[in-house]
Amino acid sequence: MRLIHAMASTMIAAACATGPALAAEAFPEKPVRLVVPQAPGGASDTLARIVAQALGQKWGQPVVVENRAGAGGNIGMEYVATGGNDGHTLLMSYEGSHAINPALYKNLSFNVQRDFAPVATLATLPFVAVTRASSGIKDLPGLVEAAKSRRVTYGSAGNGSVNHLLGEMFNSAADVKMVHVPYRGAAPAIQDLLGGQIDVVFTSLPSVKGYIDAGTLVPLAVTSAKRSPHAQNIPTIAEQGYPTFDVNPWFGLFTASGVSPEKVERMNADIRTLLETPEIQQKFAAQGAVTYATTPEQFAKQVDTALERWAEVVKSSGAQVE
Repeated sequence: MRLIHAMASTMIAAACATGPALAAEAFPEKPVRLVVPQAPGGASDTLARIVAQALGQKWGQPVVVENRAGAGGNIGMEYVATGGNDGHTLLMSYEGSHAINPALYKNLSFNVQRDFAPVATLATLPFVAVTRASSGIKDLPGLVEAAKSRRVTYGSAGNGSVNHLLGEMFNSAADVKMVHVPYRGAAPAIQDLLGGQIDVVFTSLPSVKGYIDAGTLVPLAVTSAKRSPHAQNIPTIAEQGYPTFDVNPWFGLFTASGVSPEKVERMNADIRTLLETPEIQQKFAAQGAVTYATTPEQFAKQVDTALERWAEVVKSSGAQVE
């Protein structure tokens, strides 16, 4: 009898110990929503669709990309923050909106540290300063010379966007005063750049790669400290006289806080496995992105660091959105 009780106790203990693991193994149990808080066509949207297709195949469940743009990304972020904690709703975010918005908007309905659980980083992707081929500006020294001799305008995705703040950071570094022209998104800024209404745009490499390849836009510099391995011909801002300039935003997936650690770890492990595959690396490389894998804990530290850094940039720029 004692032997039977002992065996029963052992089986119950084993079941309790493996319960969370089995639950994680069963995840996902239904289609997954991957919310992109920006309009289609940008870097976040492009990378999200690559990952969604691969995760859908791996999980045997559809991973559906939903674009919920507006308010600098806040609409989509709020949707995920309040979308339940079963792990079936994910947020595709990036350093720009995730770390800048808390310093930029006074009355956010969510807290990025409290209301989101970091799941996995996906990639780093430098921004690039571009001008139209007919502008007469051929390189970064040429941009500085132009900005010191005449009125030079640069477009952005809106006040306080990473595009805007990059321009202000460059103004400060180069001691120039390019004039900021905000748009409702990066796409209309790029269209006005092509049309000659503005002179420069700081934007993600994927959003202008086709124009660069076609020769209609001229890349002046990438914003990362080192050249992009997928755009080795584009020099950095740092190597052209501004050695401390380094902006190389991360892109990654979050879910609402309260999702079980087992599910987060499961998703993280699956995503890291995908990032190691030649297929994903090649698809990211085609967009100018470099795969970047971390644990959830490492990702959380990245978020904390980015929040501190961009809070200082926003403060020094004076940007504010009600």
